[in-house]
Amino acid sequence: MVQNLTVFSLCRMIYFTVFALFAAFAAAEGQYSCAEKQSFHERKQQLPLLHFLSSLCVFCVAVEPQHYSYSPSVGSASGSEYSLTGTQRITAVRVWENYGGSIRGIQFRYGAVWSDVAGNTYGTLQEIELWDGESIVEVSGKYSYYLEYLIFTTNQGRFLHAGQPGGSSFNMYPSFEGAELVFISGRQNGAITSLGAHWAVVDPSAAEH
Repeated sequence: MVQNLTVFSLCRMIYFTVFALFAAFAAAEGQYSCAEKQSFHERKQQLPLLHFLSSLCVFCVAVEPQHYSYSPSVGSASGSEYSLTGTQRITAVRVWENYGGSIRGIQFRYGAVWSDVAGNTYGTLQEIELWDGESIVEVSGKYSYYLEYLIFTTNQGRFLHAGQPGGSSFNMYPSFEGAELVFISGRQNGAITSLGAHWAVVDPSAAEH
């Protein structure tokens, strides 16, 4: 279920970063008058590249590039794409489960900063806060059209589970000893329809800065 992270996977991560920047500019552009748009466009041509390079540099410093691996996504892959990423280690996880069992939303905290929510916050919230030195080393569960059941397991033997068991089973692990979950990606359509796991060996000294 786990394969080495290829150049395609790295490009996928970069795509999400650039897409988010262009979406922010598109939203901001509507607030400018016609007289201001020329100046706005000039700034817009420069800022995405600067933001992209800074994000890429932080990510490369935080992990050892020879120790990436990727667990391909499971599920129906319907709807729009999402990616939950950060520049520090994952320190907490939130999962919203539907009353009928499917996984409605997922959110990570990186350091002290919460990511966006993949999916939505409808349903019952399940949450785990990781201890110092604790990391997620396994992602498992069940899926059909939606992700029906989800378990995050840590290197301390603790776990967060949400949803109801039903459908096909999956288990995701890193390829390298000492690696941990660094981000997830997939698709959502009112609830989570697919999920893939990205793993890396994190440099503790870099992650603390």
